[in-house]
Parts: sequence; C-alpha cells; structure tokens
Amino acid sequence: MRILITEDDAALAEALQFSLSQAGYAVDWVANGAAADEALKENVFGLLILDLGLPKLDGFEVLRRLRRRNPSIPVLILSGREKPEEKVTGLDLGADDYLVKPFSLNELRARVRALLRRGQGGVSTVISYGRLSFDTIARTAAINGKTLQLSLHEVSVLEILLLRFGRVVSKEQLVEQLYSYDKEVSHNAIEVYVHRLRKKIAGAGVTVRTLYGRGYLIDYPGH
Repeated sequence: MRILITEDDAALAEALQFSLSQAGYAVDWVANGAAADEALKENVFGLLILDLGLPKLDGFEVLRRLRRRNPSIPVLILSGREKPEEKVTGLDLGADDYLVKPFSLNELRARVRALLRRGQGGVSTVISYGRLSFDTIARTAAINGKTLQLSLHEVSVLEILLLRFGRVVSKEQLVEQLYSYDKEVSHNAIEVYVHRLRKKIAGAGVTVRTLYGRGYLIDYPGH
C-alpha cells in the first residue's frame, strides 16, 4: 500500500514516514500543496495524509482538486486547527477523518488502518486462495491458519500479487507499489523477494510464476 504524506514540518513528516514505513507501507512525502497536487495526478496512492497549512497551495484546495478527480481515495487530515468549523469544512470537502495535532503515532496508525479497512467497502479484508489466506489490514499471511514469517517486502509483494490473482504484474508495477519515489530499487531486489516468497508459500496450493519479459503472477499450479 502506497501512502502520500503532505506536510511542511520536516521533523513531523520524517517521523510519520518512518513509523508508517515500519508498518509495511510505501510512503512518499511532499512539503507543499502544489507538489501534492502534482503527485496525486501522476501516481496511484491508497491513502493521503494531508496537512492544511501548506505553502503554495493550502490543504483545502488540494483536497478540493483531488475530489474532482478521485472521489474514492481515503484522506486523513492532520492539522493544528481545532475550530469545529475547520473540521466541518474539511469533512464537507471530502476528507474521511480529521486528526488534531499533537497526536500519538499509535493513534495515527490505528486511524490509517481504519481508513484502509473502510476503503474495502464492507468487503472481507481476508483474501483466500487454496490453503493460503492473507489479511490485508493486519498484513499477515497464513497457510491452513498457521502464520507465515514474511519480511515487510515479502508481505507487500504477496499482497500485490494476490490482489491481481491470475493476472501478470510487471517488475515496474511492483517497484512502483513497493517503494516511495525517492528510492532507487533494482529489479534484482524484486527477483530476490519473489524467490523467497515462492519458497515460503510452497504447499499453499498456489504458486508464484515467472513470465519472462512480462513479470509475475500468482495462481494455481498447472494453470
């Protein structure tokens, strides 16, 4: 899952980025509203964390423009503005939640999980194929109910492939979803994660296949 943080306080943004990255998310950060508007036009994010008091373009305008293009991406406003009318404005413009600064990182992560769960639209958050199950909120995988020990990158690769079960996912798509755009990643790293993942889900009744020159897909053996 890829998250965009729009925050002009560098220390706070770095703390948020570190905390969410440790939870397994790919996190991008921009420091002004104009950069956020461009990033939201050019990239696909699963969640936007939005400050209101931004330079170049304020948070309300970023939100207003986003909702004209994309009504569904969850938006969590982080702001020092405590007045009820500020919250009402943000929610009326299409924000899904509003968290007043200062706040605890534990609360932030809980709200992120809740928004992502809500974004499932009431559909079960557990994906199951063969003997393999994957909880998209808890970000855990299991075979016959026994939890697998996966690295954060392996979890993310598995999630991406399962959400596109039976369809080819290119290395470029995996890189885009796994990493924030300020990090350089080789395709060799993707190959390593897939190789490890393939071993760990052996016996699950599904397999990760390599389609040379095209990418990877997960499906049932023999298909």
